[in-house]
Amino acid sequence: MPYQSPISPGRSWYEDSVGERPTYPSLDGSTSADVAIVGGGYTGLSAAYHLARAGLDVVLIEQHRFGDGASGRNGGQLGTGQRAWAEELEAELGLERAKALFDLAEEAKAHLIDFAQANGIDIDYQAGQLSAAHKPRYVDAYRRHADIMAERFGYRHLTFLDRRELAAAIGSERYFGGVRDAGTGHIHPLKLLVGTARAAASAGARIHEGTAATSIARQAGRIVVTTPRGAITADRALVAVNAYGRDLEPVSAAHVMPIGSFIGATVPLPAGTPVLPGGEAVDDSRFVVRYFRKSRDNRLLFGGREVYSASDPAGIREQMRRQIAEVYPALAQIELTHAWGGSVGITMPRKPFVREVMPGVTSAGGWSGHGVMLSNFTGKLYAETITGNRDRLRLLRDLKVPPFPGGRRLRAPLLFLALNWFAFRDRI
Repeated sequence: MPYQSPISPGRSWYEDSVGERPTYPSLDGSTSADVAIVGGGYTGLSAAYHLARAGLDVVLIEQHRFGDGASGRNGGQLGTGQRAWAEELEAELGLERAKALFDLAEEAKAHLIDFAQANGIDIDYQAGQLSAAHKPRYVDAYRRHADIMAERFGYRHLTFLDRRELAAAIGSERYFGGVRDAGTGHIHPLKLLVGTARAAASAGARIHEGTAATSIARQAGRIVVTTPRGAITADRALVAVNAYGRDLEPVSAAHVMPIGSFIGATVPLPAGTPVLPGGEAVDDSRFVVRYFRKSRDNRLLFGGREVYSASDPAGIREQMRRQIAEVYPALAQIELTHAWGGSVGITMPRKPFVREVMPGVTSAGGWSGHGVMLSNFTGKLYAETITGNRDRLRLLRDLKVPPFPGGRRLRAPLLFLALNWFAFRDRI
C-alpha cells in the first residue's frame, strides 16, 4: 500500500516523482545536544545542516516523515522578495529597511540554488514567473511595480506585460496584464527537502522521523524537549513546525495560523500545448492566491482553493478541476492524476514570525505562502546567529507581527470569517 501522509490529505505527485525517499530512525530514549530542533521541514533541516557544518551537536526530531508538511507539498514557486511587494514594505518601514529585507530575500534565492548545486540535489529548477492581475483595476499597479523595482530596488528582471502579451505567455485570456520575472523560477519542493535531509545527516546532524515533541520548557538553565520515549536536553532550541505546531508552544500558536491550500496535477499535456509555452510559473492577484505551473514532464500543477481549515477537505479533485477550467476552458475535462492538500502557516500581516519565545528558544514560521526560499535561508540565518558569525536574523525578528485576535478559542473562527470575506471580494 503506498505511503499516505497522516497529517495532509491526498497523495501528492511529488511523492510519486521524487525517486528514493530515505527513512530515518525515531529517537528512542533521552539524549543531550548543543541545539535541539523541532520540525523537519526546510527551516529545521537547513538549520541542522549549517549548525552541524559549524561543528555543533544537533538533534532534530520530526513527528511524521520529512516532507509530510508544507515543505514537501507546496506549489514550488520561489518568488522574489518578501511576501509583500517591496514598495509596500517601503511605505511601512522606510526604504532602508525595505531594501535590506528585499536584499535578504534575493540572497535567499541565490543560496537555495547554490545549496542544491553544491549538494548534488536535482530540484527540477525551471526559470521564470508570471504575476497576473485578475481584475482590470490592478493592471496599473503591476506596471508601476516593474518600474519601482528597477529604479529603487535595483531589480531589473521584471517586464510589464499587457493583456495580449500576458495571454500569449499564459495561454489564456483570463487575466488583464501583469509582469514577467526572469530572475526567479520554480522547483520540485520534495526533491529539495529530501536532499536537504541527506545533506544534514551527512554533515553530522542527528535527524529523526516519527518522533513527536510533546512539550518544550526551560529547566535548570537548559532547554528540555520531551518526546514519547525520552527527552532532549540542549543549550538552545529551534521550533520550526510552522503550521503544524498546535499547542506545542503557545506564543507561536497565537501568531501562526494554519490555512488549507490544495493542488491538482493533470496528466501530461500534449507537446506543443499553448499552456505556459515558456515554462514559467504563475501567481495571480487574488488575496486567496491561485498559482500554477508545468512540471518537467509537462503536467499542469494548479493550486489554490478557498478553504481555511486544517481539517481534511472533500472533493479536492472537482474543486481544482473547476478552477483550472476558469483559466483554461479547454482543460475542463482533463484527468487529474493527483490531488492533495496541506496547511500553510500565515501571520496577520503576512510577514515571517521569528522570535525568541522563551529564553534560549527561537520559533520561526508564518511564511504565508512565500516560504520555499525564505524558510531555507532562515535556517541558515539561525545557524549564523547561534555560531556568533553575524545576526542578520534580527531583520526578521524586528518585524512587527501581532497575534491573531480572539485567543485560543476564537482566533480560528475569526480567521475563517475574515479570510472568506477576502475570498468573496476576490470574486466581485
